Amino acid sequence: MARPADPHARSALVAAARAEFARKGLRGARIEDITAACGLSKGAFYLHFPSKEALFAEVVGTFQSGLDALNERRMEQVERFFEEHGVPGPKDRREHSERFKQLIELEAASDLEVMEWVWDHRDVAVVLLSGSHGTEFESLLWRVTDAQVERIAQNFQRLQEAGAVDGKMDPHLFGSVIVGTFLLLSKQMARMQEKPDLKAWSRTLQRLLQEGTMPRLASSDDAPAEAPHEAPPHEAPRKAPARIRALSARASRPSSPSTRRPAARAKTRSTPRKPK
Repeated sequence: MARPADPHARSALVAAARAEFARKGLRGARIEDITAACGLSKGAFYLHFPSKEALFAEVVGTFQSGLDALNERRMEQVERFFEEHGVPGPKDRREHSERFKQLIELEAASDLEVMEWVWDHRDVAVVLLSGSHGTEFESLLWRVTDAQVERIAQNFQRLQEAGAVDGKMDPHLFGSVIVGTFLLLSKQMARMQEKPDLKAWSRTLQRLLQEGTMPRLASSDDAPAEAPHEAPPHEAPRKAPARIRALSARASRPSSPSTRRPAARAKTRSTPRKPK
């Protein structure tokens, strides 16, 4: 009869494997080192996972599903805010109305939750970035980021339809900026010994996003082209500077014979004519 797997052993293996993957990469990590780090046998490992690759796939899946859940909850909170308080317009943002401040607080709190999640899983991002070369997970990071960009773009389009953000911005480019920012932050977090002030980070990021995506009252692209300005009859045209006028006059003045430089005469050597 097969021995039942210990659920506590599974979580211990996952924690030990994440640390080992971060140190040595996916290819360099060994199952015996993972089990030794948490005081388990190799047999206990295979009770839970068929391979270290399967363990890593579960770790990445947990990281991605957590991000998806946080961002889905974020959109639900934002849409509920719009239903209860209305959609903040350009005037709200310019004047920093109470409604606008509440929206920033809501969005900053959501950003903080995501940053906390990234901080707790920063080792996973590092392995995906630089520790999975030559493995089946080599392109997984970009598949994960592409999925996140698409999800953020869809959410951004929903905000555009509600009139909450600039309708002329490209949703997928916006999603790429957001995902790229968090990707770089996760790499920076992995090098830190102490946890940074994530609350300050989230507020800074939110101010950049909110003011950068502000709906405009009138787009310069939509404004009609202005006719060339003509000076009123009573207004004398402005004179060019004296130096410019002098150069212009010199260039337009016809040259006179007296001022022309004589052409250089070709020097020829005369030869005596032979008598006939």
